[in-house]
Amino acid sequence: MKRLILRSITTAMAIGSMGIGFAAATTANSAPTPGYVPPPLAIYGELPTVEDPALSPSGNRIALIDRQDGRRYVLVTDLVSGKPLAATRIGDTKVRELEWYDEDHLLIRYSATAYPPFGFYGAEQEWSFLVSWNIVKNRVRQVSMRVPIYQTLNVVLGPIERRVVNGRTKLFVVGAYLAQSRVLPALFSIDLRGTETQIVDRGNTLAAQWILDARGRIAASYEYRTRGAKQGDWLLRVRSHGKLRRVASGTAVLDPPDVVGFSEGGRSLLVAFDTLQGWTWKPLRLADDSWGATLGAGKTFSDPTRNPLTGQIIGGVLDPSNPRQVFFDPALQARWSALIDAYSGERVDLVSYSDNLQKFVIRVFGPHDGDKYVLVDWRTVDSIPIGSVYHGLSTFAPVQPITYAAADGLKISGFLTLPPDRPAKDLSLVVLPHGGPAASDDGDFNWWAQALASRGYAVLQPNYRGSDTSNALLRAGFGEWGRQMQTDLSDGVHSLVARGIANPRRVCIVGASYGGYAALAGVTLQTGIYRCAVSVAGVSDLERFLEWTNDRMMANRNEFTRYWDRYLGVTGPKDPRLASISPIDHVNAVSVPVLLIHGRDDVVVPYSQSKEMAKALKRAGKSVRLISLPHEDHWLSHSVTRERMLKAVVHFLERHDPPG
Repeated sequence: MKRLILRSITTAMAIGSMGIGFAAATTANSAPTPGYVPPPLAIYGELPTVEDPALSPSGNRIALIDRQDGRRYVLVTDLVSGKPLAATRIGDTKVRELEWYDEDHLLIRYSATAYPPFGFYGAEQEWSFLVSWNIVKNRVRQVSMRVPIYQTLNVVLGPIERRVVNGRTKLFVVGAYLAQSRVLPALFSIDLRGTETQIVDRGNTLAAQWILDARGRIAASYEYRTRGAKQGDWLLRVRSHGKLRRVASGTAVLDPPDVVGFSEGGRSLLVAFDTLQGWTWKPLRLADDSWGATLGAGKTFSDPTRNPLTGQIIGGVLDPSNPRQVFFDPALQARWSALIDAYSGERVDLVSYSDNLQKFVIRVFGPHDGDKYVLVDWRTVDSIPIGSVYHGLSTFAPVQPITYAAADGLKISGFLTLPPDRPAKDLSLVVLPHGGPAASDDGDFNWWAQALASRGYAVLQPNYRGSDTSNALLRAGFGEWGRQMQTDLSDGVHSLVARGIANPRRVCIVGASYGGYAALAGVTLQTGIYRCAVSVAGVSDLERFLEWTNDRMMANRNEFTRYWDRYLGVTGPKDPRLASISPIDHVNAVSVPVLLIHGRDDVVVPYSQSKEMAKALKRAGKSVRLISLPHEDHWLSHSVTRERMLKAVVHFLERHDPPG
């Protein structure tokens, strides 16, 4: 076994041989001990020590984000020689993704909160940008999407794809252009080794999509009208004899079809349709434009894995609550199965891979290995630890799956994180519902849950109805916002109390985004269950939130309001039923302390939602505190504010609900 060790920025990384065969590397870990000392909250609150490792196309180089002495860098190392190649400091830049263009150019995708530039219309939002780092010349430059004769916006709106065309690498990026005062998507082709930037095609709707073949040509295009007189109309075109021609169309005001990509081998285009039985995939045969039979179990994925050069689907993750990776190729699947066996009892996620699929970067989390990134080389059968995700964490709170029945009998699954130093009996409990709500918890390392468990709290993360672990569970949440979506959480409390794990008198609810709403609803729409509540960037006034959404979209009816209306069970911001599920309309019912935390630069849930809720609670004479996070977004992207939030939450919990 070889071992890759992160050191200082001067030595960056070095490789040394340990002479051990392929096996899961282990660390001194997390067996609970009587002398357990909780790690400092700063370790959990800061951004990870190691982030987003990405293998180059050949697999001979690796890039990653490394935090050292409070400073963040992007590091590039040669895996053959073990020598550092380049380093660049990124500071507080909100880097979202590292991706390679070729062996010498690394793409860094980052975001910033801003208004659109002059000439473009719209509200302040989170914009995504792209820079290219030539690691040979150590030169960083903005990836330009400026094209003569067109008004283009130098932002990234969609996925980034790479193709090799006539021996040269081409970058394909979905960007933006201005058409009759509207910002619409366009497909750009960029050659980083030259100066050529071209618009390959322009979309006519906000939801435009392009599917590229292995040679970088548009093989299919898809459009969906999100607003206007023809909203809900969708159109799929496929290239034939050099032209894109219409092969399928329809109308779906909600849940339109989704073009997933090419099947393995590229003979069919896979399209996902929403049916009463859930999302199903159907292949559109490119040879004759005919539809094949619906794909069966094991061939459709919640998260597809693609060939990086062709875009063809080679496997994926079947269940979002279980990261089990599946590959179509039997040899590749056999290798992956052997890897899973080597890390038996651990969670293994595929993070990055070389073009030839001979090298993988995986993330391993579990009782033996903690939380770390590992490089796997199938040619040498080596497992190479890259580094711990959080430096300084050697003991982790155990995470276990849990199921219970809701009041109406619906099976609810989730995860329970337990304190490392005490038995699972009569514990103080924190209910931590996820955001979304069309999302899910999957038992992965969760810095928030781990931090709370380290302080002596059991943490329940339920996948309540409305979560996306299955289409049936997601649909069960429609119209249940503030209703059964809320009681699913308290049903989990009752289940843990019945099992003797939780003390019914020591339960609080904490959450962010939708989870923040659920925290407020837990002490306004429900009473007598929680002894305190923390809402981070949560919605409190649903009427104003829907009005704000419409203002941002410059339309009263749009894809976002349709999404919210379905969950809320209403017909727009003036629906009187909103008052029954808006926490701000029920502040008089609050009888416990409330903590509100919100970023000033939040463009998903406006800061005013927490500000007005704090005012309403104060007018009603309730115990409330509002913490404002300057220059922070919805996702708590900065270490300073994330650590401040975490310390404030733990201090609040320990004051109002100290662990037993």
